[in-house]
Amino acid sequence: MTEPVTTADIDLIQRILPHRYPFLLVDKVVDIDGTSSARGIKNVTFNEPHFQGHFPGAPIMPGVTIVEAMAQTAGVMVGAGLGLADSNMLIYFMAIDNCKFRRKVVPGDVLEMKLETVRGKAGGKVWKFKGTATVEGELAAEAEFTAMMDLSSA
Repeated sequence: MTEPVTTADIDLIQRILPHRYPFLLVDKVVDIDGTSSARGIKNVTFNEPHFQGHFPGAPIMPGVTIVEAMAQTAGVMVGAGLGLADSNMLIYFMAIDNCKFRRKVVPGDVLEMKLETVRGKAGGKVWKFKGTATVEGELAAEAEFTAMMDLSSA
């Protein structure tokens, strides 16, 4: 019997998610508790392409990329929890609800995303998640979102 996966490094993340640079927005996922909860880490660096235009002289991580980073964390959590590495899973947003932004995220920040599953089960395609993104314990964003996990391309 294999031990449950509780941490995903960049290698495992890339085996689960289809995303690649410049759109892979999570560096590590820790505290994975099956498909129930996980914590993602994103090291925000100045050399990311969105900072060239958002905004010159005042780089701020776009809110949509913060939400995407939360969604990628959820995808890694489900993929790790269900043993879906190398399965060619695609993930699609279906809804984003109750999304709020509370503080700027800038180069040098470490974005910590805590995700929990609201609805979803093994074999199911549609999952709902609730998440928060913080920097040094300060709330940066929060959202609920629904996504479809598609394994049909495998």
